[in-house]
Amino acid sequence: MAVESFETGHDDERPELPRPTGLLDVLSVAAVAIDTRGRVVFWTPQAEDLFGYTAREALGENATRLLVRPEHLQAVTSLFTEVLETGRGWAGAFPVRHKDGSTRLTEFRAMRLLDDLGDVYALAIAADHTLLQRVETDLALCEQLVNQSPIGLALLDPDLRYLLVNPALERIDGIPAEDHIGRRLRETLPFPDVDTVESALRQVLTTGTPLIDQYHVGRPPVDPEHDHAWSLSFYRLADPGGRILGAAVSVVDVTERHRAAAEADRARRRLALIAEASTRVGTTLDVQQTADELAEIAAPALADVVAVDVLDSALACRRIRKPDNGPELFRALALKAAHPTVAERAADPPGDLATYDGDRLVTLCVHTGRPVLVRHVGARDLPRIARDAEAGALLARAGVHSYLAVPLIAHGEVIGALDLKRTRNPAPFDDDDVVLAGELAGRAAVAIDNARWFQSVRNTALTLQRSLLPDHSTHHTGLEVASRYQPAQATSEVGGDWYDVISLAGDKTALVVGDVMGNGIDAAATMGRLRTATCAYAELDLAPAEVLQHLDKVTCDLEHYIVTCLYAVYDPGTRRCTIANAGHMPPALVRGDSPALLDLPAAAPLGVGGIAFEATSFELLPGDLLVLYTDGLVETRQHPIDDRLGVLLSFLDKPRRPLEETCDLLLHGLRHPDDHDDVALLIARAL
Repeated sequence: MAVESFETGHDDERPELPRPTGLLDVLSVAAVAIDTRGRVVFWTPQAEDLFGYTAREALGENATRLLVRPEHLQAVTSLFTEVLETGRGWAGAFPVRHKDGSTRLTEFRAMRLLDDLGDVYALAIAADHTLLQRVETDLALCEQLVNQSPIGLALLDPDLRYLLVNPALERIDGIPAEDHIGRRLRETLPFPDVDTVESALRQVLTTGTPLIDQYHVGRPPVDPEHDHAWSLSFYRLADPGGRILGAAVSVVDVTERHRAAAEADRARRRLALIAEASTRVGTTLDVQQTADELAEIAAPALADVVAVDVLDSALACRRIRKPDNGPELFRALALKAAHPTVAERAADPPGDLATYDGDRLVTLCVHTGRPVLVRHVGARDLPRIARDAEAGALLARAGVHSYLAVPLIAHGEVIGALDLKRTRNPAPFDDDDVVLAGELAGRAAVAIDNARWFQSVRNTALTLQRSLLPDHSTHHTGLEVASRYQPAQATSEVGGDWYDVISLAGDKTALVVGDVMGNGIDAAATMGRLRTATCAYAELDLAPAEVLQHLDKVTCDLEHYIVTCLYAVYDPGTRRCTIANAGHMPPALVRGDSPALLDLPAAAPLGVGGIAFEATSFELLPGDLLVLYTDGLVETRQHPIDDRLGVLLSFLDKPRRPLEETCDLLLHGLRHPDDHDDVALLIARAL
């Protein structure tokens, strides 16, 4: 038999032909040729695999004797004659006798052959029917799976060009199937990390190890405004001979799951932010600090630029209802930016006052008591947000694209607004942000409201308290005097601590320190009455013990009040100081560089009644210090009183220090911001 060769022009060149596929090898297709007398004249190795006979056993033998059972002989003879005589081919399945005696259903394609000599043959192409049926079923199943699967499927060649896509993938990426074919993967993927996807696919092609459930997020052409999520899996395709055909990609749209997870995460972050605000906002009764805490919580968790503005009238506790279209005077309390931005320059600096007309959004917010949301800020919105044209230009330059103002409402009263702007955060404010901002503003508003009332009441109380204290000269005959009164730091109520310096006949001076137990207006009123009584008895030039005796009677008539008091009289002529104690803290005497507590006779407080008081006299030499104070200076809830008195003495180690400086040193060194008691301090130096 002659074999044709291809003319290429060069003996060593071959045409570049596709590599053979492995499907025919899987099917093991056999070929058998039979002459007109029924003898086998052609027998392929696949025929040996299919029927069991070797070529040596089959060639020249009658095909019906080898392959046909007697009961099928007539049917086979009829089909054989029809193919040879009419030339029409025949296709079908027929039972064939195997060499091992079994009967096997075989799929045939029979046709007539004519050679160059005019001889006629019957050629039968045969394959195992069961195998063909399985392959056919598999192909049908694969086709249905590909076409009807809700999962996007794509077949790619080794160069990552599309060979096939199913309808589900068309729906996922919005690109028709015919527009995929021949295009590279990166031309259709909506992922920003397409290089990562291609790298993963090439890894799969190289190693053959699948990559399952690779999570990717992007924006497809069919919905460019929103993020979608997909789960991608990659598999290598190879034929039975190991030749790499390409890769298969499965795409599962998990957008709903992604959005649900994102929403759940966002909800968790909102709850965490609210929980954090509960612990961080309103830690003190200070309006400024509370506003700062709110701004620090909101930036950057909620906005890029945060401002807290309070109505000046509300801050002064004199809110006057104005027409809803009128201007409002705001005091800027806090300003916080999540990152450096010119938008800070467009906001009012903390502490400044600014008037905003009724058409401004922040004014609208406090007038209506409702949030004002501008999801997408445009050029027409900036004049209603900024204080003036220059500030509007700065906001535009900063890239402010979304705005939200939320009222600060406490006990039904609008006291200000929380002002929020987004620049770098690409998402506009939405309804969830409005709810979150409202929750933060509500918590902060109550804290600010409490702080403003506390400061107002405290200022009033302090004014009252100071009005009840003396305005004495710092110099008396033979004495230099300094004093301090400090109200309780952690309460707005007035206390009952007082001091007094009273000039007596004969150039003598009375020094008084007292403490009415308790606080409030009643305690302050009692203190005022006792101070008046002390001054009256002092004018009578009574001895210190006698003065306390009379004050004890007065106190017994003042409805269950207990009062501690020290009353001392200094005579510069004799340099003697006489002091009587009614249950008070011991005074300190500083002589040279040796401070010590005076050892005074114990006595009950004023108001007990029927108790005799004793006086102690000692010499007060030039340069000596006498320190009188109330228990608020030294008592704490955490330390023993003896330790605190030791600390007091340690601060008095330099008696030549100026008295005013000594007063400040004692208050700053011994007092704590959370102290709940007021302090009266009186220091005298003998001249």
